[in-house]
Amino acid sequence: MNSLCLRQAFKVTVPVLFGYLAIGIPFGLMLVKAGYPWWLAPVMSILMYAGAGQYMAVGLFSAGAGLSTIMVTMLLVNIRHIVYGLSLIKAFKDTGKWKPYLVFALTDETYALMTGCAVPRNVTSASFYGAIAVLDQSYWVIGSVIGALAGTLIPFSFDGVDFALTALFTVLLVDQLKKTHDLLPPAVGIVATMCAVFWVPAENVLLTALAGGIAILSLLRGRTFFAARKGEME
Repeated sequence: MNSLCLRQAFKVTVPVLFGYLAIGIPFGLMLVKAGYPWWLAPVMSILMYAGAGQYMAVGLFSAGAGLSTIMVTMLLVNIRHIVYGLSLIKAFKDTGKWKPYLVFALTDETYALMTGCAVPRNVTSASFYGAIAVLDQSYWVIGSVIGALAGTLIPFSFDGVDFALTALFTVLLVDQLKKTHDLLPPAVGIVATMCAVFWVPAENVLLTALAGGIAILSLLRGRTFFAARKGEME
């Protein structure tokens, strides 16, 4: 990776810079509000780097959730990354030493950039993808540190900070609906969540809603897929 590669990657990642600062700062604030030290923000952002998963982790830690619950919840929340990885097998084929880090740093926004832009002619794909991943993670780390330090050093009300996670998922949902015009996933999610709220103990609502929603959606999509294949064969 050289300065030319970094400049090319920076031009592509500018939108992520502003987006990650906007959602990274509330994460740092929420972490400090929950009673954790500020330095945990960069540690989590460097070693975990899960975006929405980090928001959820703070809430699960604060609620005293068990390790098994946390692990299953994180798996269900980030299960979409399996699809991301499968679609990038060819693109990552010749990335060499960068490949492990590219797999680790594959967030929603980074995936969108890697699949939506062309590699410049004067740089290698490995260096270009590596630069995008490094810059994106650095933006997230910076945002989380700013939020954590601000929450520690500047006295102000934290009212509304907890809503940042809800706002993040709302933005992602709206973006997906604009692209796919598919109302089935959010409808299944709403039904699964309402059922979990009314019939499941409060500490298990999130896990039950995620598992139920994924199971129902997989069943419905599976039937549609096999019906289409059957029609093609006939």
